[in-house]
Amino acid sequence: MKITFLGHAALLIETGGKILLIDPFITGNEKAKDKIKIQNLKPDYILVTHAHQDHILDVEAIAETSGATIVSNYEIAVHYQKKGFKAHPMNHGGNWTFDFGSLKYVNAIHTSSFPDGSYGGQPGGFVITSAGKTIYVAGDTALTMDMKLIPLNAKLDLAVLPIGDNFTMGVDDAVLAADFLACDTVLGYHYDTFGYIEIDHSMAITKFKNSGKKLYLFEIGEGITL
Repeated sequence: MKITFLGHAALLIETGGKILLIDPFITGNEKAKDKIKIQNLKPDYILVTHAHQDHILDVEAIAETSGATIVSNYEIAVHYQKKGFKAHPMNHGGNWTFDFGSLKYVNAIHTSSFPDGSYGGQPGGFVITSAGKTIYVAGDTALTMDMKLIPLNAKLDLAVLPIGDNFTMGVDDAVLAADFLACDTVLGYHYDTFGYIEIDHSMAITKFKNSGKKLYLFEIGEGITL
């Protein structure tokens, strides 16, 4: 399983012979738009955690050129189905086996609305199991006790957690989240994109290290292979 950071909360995951794209916000991200060209992205699936613009901005453009299936909560999936896109609806606690492996849609504490203010269902995250590895992509969320449920069913190889604070949990809560998840390897995301979520990188890495954990903060285009 190869995971590449595309900026903000966007990830590209190559696994099980398929390509998964998560929460594509690239053309509107000043830090990413000159480094990542969306026309070069050819995902088989686009996973959407919630409907905020900084997670769905490039969904339609990429789905149009790639023919990808959009996977999200029921409301978001139906929204895109009505526009003629392929979509697979899920909801909290549900699991589905795809051709690359399995997905479980899990709770997140946040909000979810489309840019026009219309209802975007309830936000969530994904537990992805494929090619013998399991990762948790939290989406935008606060620290929540529901995270303790995840390791009851899955042993995580990596947790992808928001660490930018203000709109989501920050570094201190992400350290606690790693404890709740029983996962000591964390990829931080949803930070530095704009002023509200800028962080001190060395401070964040040190706090994780002092807690016996590894925090990865990648440059756009960098990643990890599990």
